[in-house]
Amino acid sequence: MPQDRRAILYRMVLPDHVCPFGLRARDRLVRAGYDVDDRTLTSRDAVDAIKAEFGVDTTPQIVIDGERIGGSDALETYLARG
Repeated sequence: MPQDRRAILYRMVLPDHVCPFGLRARDRLVRAGYDVDDRTLTSRDAVDAIKAEFGVDTTPQIVIDGERIGGSDALETYLARG
């Protein structure tokens, strides 16, 4: 893992729904000692734009050291590799 331990987290926080996987990813990153740039997606258009940008179907999306790790399950795998 990178020495500076910084991560960018794109997660859905809509008026009627806060993505539990985004919350889980944020918690795991913080507990693993990462400084998290928490980029909340507060509209359906923002969510769709991130999905299109990364070519994925789901959020959250995590980027560490310029590398897209993926969603919360991929983050678990990444952190387990240590």
